[in-house]
Amino acid sequence: MYNIDFSKPVKVYFVGIGGISMSGLATILKREGFDVSGSDRAPSEVTELLEKEGIKVFYGQKAENITDDIAVAVFTAAIHPDNPEYIEIKRLGIPSLTRAQLVGQLMKNYKTSIAISGTHGKTTTTSMVSEILMAQETDPTITVGGMLPSIGGNIRVGGRDYFVTEACEYTNSFLDFFPDIALILNIEEDHLDFFKDLDDIRASFKKFASLVSEDGTLIINSAIENTDYITEGLECNVVTFGLASGDKEPDYTAENIFYDEMGCPEFDLKVRGKDRMHIHLGVPGEHNILNALAACAFADAVGAEETAVSKALNSFEGTDRRFQKKGTILNGVMLVDDYAHHPTEIRATMKAALSVKHKDLWVVFQPHTYSRTKAFFDDFAEVLSMADKVVLADIYAARETDTLGMSSELLAEAVRKKGTDSYYFPSFEEIEDHLRKNCQEGDMLITMGAGDVYKIGDSLLQS
Repeated sequence: MYNIDFSKPVKVYFVGIGGISMSGLATILKREGFDVSGSDRAPSEVTELLEKEGIKVFYGQKAENITDDIAVAVFTAAIHPDNPEYIEIKRLGIPSLTRAQLVGQLMKNYKTSIAISGTHGKTTTTSMVSEILMAQETDPTITVGGMLPSIGGNIRVGGRDYFVTEACEYTNSFLDFFPDIALILNIEEDHLDFFKDLDDIRASFKKFASLVSEDGTLIINSAIENTDYITEGLECNVVTFGLASGDKEPDYTAENIFYDEMGCPEFDLKVRGKDRMHIHLGVPGEHNILNALAACAFADAVGAEETAVSKALNSFEGTDRRFQKKGTILNGVMLVDDYAHHPTEIRATMKAALSVKHKDLWVVFQPHTYSRTKAFFDDFAEVLSMADKVVLADIYAARETDTLGMSSELLAEAVRKKGTDSYYFPSFEEIEDHLRKNCQEGDMLITMGAGDVYKIGDSLLQS
């Protein structure tokens, strides 16, 4: 495999450079002195920013864009073997890396690399960890899967002491990483278009845990079933976090939990049986207590001061699309947008919403992929029925073409059978019209899903 070495900058070409993650990685390399270029299908806000960095962007992926002085090419998963640039790169024998492999290679160039994994909560916890490091004034380099207001985007290019990134299990991409500190937030069934079952997923996380450096630290949720399976044989330090259950008390836990009028929790942090500090979060929901506990365990692993931890967690108000309060619409309706697209995530978002004062809770949900909708159909119906009113948009197909017999109309019917008012409309315009006619002052409206459902809220904000 090609090794990226910051002390020896070379010419790097990104096929699909306009992607949110690829653009961030390209920016890091550019600022580290590499000669960076790449291609994308069409101009965008992202490619404009890349060009301002001095990165050459080709529009349209053509064989003539590839020159024999390119030292290494980087591909996204969306690039197929019939892509003309891919064909030319292979013909010229130019070494190549996947996006995940590049992240792994970048990690080797920093003193401490931090990888945050889990089925849910990666973006929020990565953001919390990042805020702690910045409050500690450590100048971290950060890549996060959402827009973090404090860094003005999804990337921060800092010094070489700390590199922070999310670690996604899909297609086993995180197995290309080299973390010094790794967090495992939770392990549940998801991405069943790739993994065979939960056991297959657990096996992948076990391999990920084994990648932590011997003098590093693994931080893991004690609620994960049979954590010993994940941690057995590890030479690194293992730290647990979670809410105490029965005789099982994690290393990092929360006591005396209280929620304010906006559903944001405060609690006493307890570390290995001893009271440590009081924490008041700026984000709502019990799930964020767990994310914060993981971040506190991380803070101790890097020696962060309590004042930095308290300041970071109290001031952090979330990233875009994670229970993001976007404003007031339709003469008094609170608009929230959330990325939740798995039943566990939806339940957490619902519980957070129910802790905030409102009249009726409206949820506009856009299921993400046919395979996920089929795998969790009954669970989706169950958690969506926690709302007062549910509106279904068409399934966001993403990479899939086979419907597997699934539709949002079927899901709307299943929610109705649970006793909750549920509607399906085939277009965003029809959904907006229904909301305008039926939402009342004091209601809360959540646009929810990993696709483009947020556009409904944006349109209502502008009207």
